[in-house]
Amino acid sequence: MGTEVLVGEARARHPRRMDSRERAVLGVSAGLFLATAGVLALVLPSDRPTEPMLLVGLVLGYALISRVRFEFGNWFVVPEALAFVPLLLLAPLPFVPLLVALQAALSMVPDLLDGSRHRERVLTSSSDCWFSIGPVLVLAAFAPGEASLGQAGVYLAALIAQFGSDFAWVVIRDRIIDGLPLKTVVDDYLGVLRFDAILAPIAFAITISAIDQPLMLLTVGPLVWLLEILSRDRRERYTSALELQRAYRGTVMLLADVVEFDDQYTADHSRSVVDLVHATADELGVDASRRQELEFAALLHDVGKIAIPKEILNKPAALTDSEFEVMKTHTIEGQFMLDRVGGLLARVGEIVRSCHERWDGTGYPDQLRGEEIPLESRIVFAADAYNAMTTNRPYRNAMTQKEALEELRAGAGTQFDPVVVDALCDLIEAGTPVTSTTSDDVRVLLSRAAVADGLSARA
Repeated sequence: MGTEVLVGEARARHPRRMDSRERAVLGVSAGLFLATAGVLALVLPSDRPTEPMLLVGLVLGYALISRVRFEFGNWFVVPEALAFVPLLLLAPLPFVPLLVALQAALSMVPDLLDGSRHRERVLTSSSDCWFSIGPVLVLAAFAPGEASLGQAGVYLAALIAQFGSDFAWVVIRDRIIDGLPLKTVVDDYLGVLRFDAILAPIAFAITISAIDQPLMLLTVGPLVWLLEILSRDRRERYTSALELQRAYRGTVMLLADVVEFDDQYTADHSRSVVDLVHATADELGVDASRRQELEFAALLHDVGKIAIPKEILNKPAALTDSEFEVMKTHTIEGQFMLDRVGGLLARVGEIVRSCHERWDGTGYPDQLRGEEIPLESRIVFAADAYNAMTTNRPYRNAMTQKEALEELRAGAGTQFDPVVVDALCDLIEAGTPVTSTTSDDVRVLLSRAAVADGLSARA
């Protein structure tokens, strides 16, 4: 899934009630965390004297800093190190996890009031506080007293423990709730890791200075302000990207409607190809980042036939050579239409242009050969051919599934990519994908990556 899609899904999810799985995972996590934090508060020794006003300031400052949110994939990142490091080194160590949970709940109160977060999410805010357990245990074992520069090695170990405990929870959360691939989870977390690793030394230096001069903690203010400006800019850029994605999907649905109005057979055929292409992409393990372009190309691969004269398009007999030359222009016409939209659909147009290129280089319009042909075009070409062979036309009856598969295999290595043919044939023999997609089904498919209306207002 692209980053914009993950951000969009997160924006849409936060104001809603949690589903049963999310509620169970986050609820159990919150309960276990609070129980663990409570046990630590009871059993760990407390060797640090702390002024009550300083403690209140640390918690409230932490809650304010937690409002600076950088959307990052499926969740968001905050400049937490600027608040957590002072709390970890200046507050009574046994109570640090409970104080982290308290600030997490406080930071979400404005979200509860404006409706941008459902109240269930406020109640389970402590589920994401596991990162505080590791460093507290390290410091309790090796440096439980007042912070000092001489303990820098222990503090580095505590930082590593923080990343370790946080990453373990992130993997559990994202894998169970969203089923994200481990690679996606790791890639997202590396962004979090870089963020905290950069800010932690700054926070440590300020905290050491604040041992004798507590007002030094206020020096994080300008940095937090700068980060808030940057986070707001990031939110606005994601909002623009998501609105553009919705515009692309709307354009695709409009073009699909035009094709349906112009020629019902072409429309039904294109929808069935979408199903075959999607299943083949699953079989081949096509990267999620390429799926949207692939699905759009599958639906619009024949959009250029709008420009083909009806007497050629609907001729109840084989085409003459000159008529076939006219028919072959539909891929170029399709690219031209999509090029005029630009952006994502311009890239889809490149796929559409190559959807009749043959593996041996004798296709059209550019006589591309082998892997010169985009993978998406190769998948659409094979799925297109299978669906065409198994569909009744005025000038011939449909082939049986067995006959069509034999034709596909016979064309592997000359007409079609052999790897694509193997994948397509395997999945059809295992159980043919649904090929009765309706207009409403197509809209659902195109809306899978969509963001609920009103996201811009919540950005």
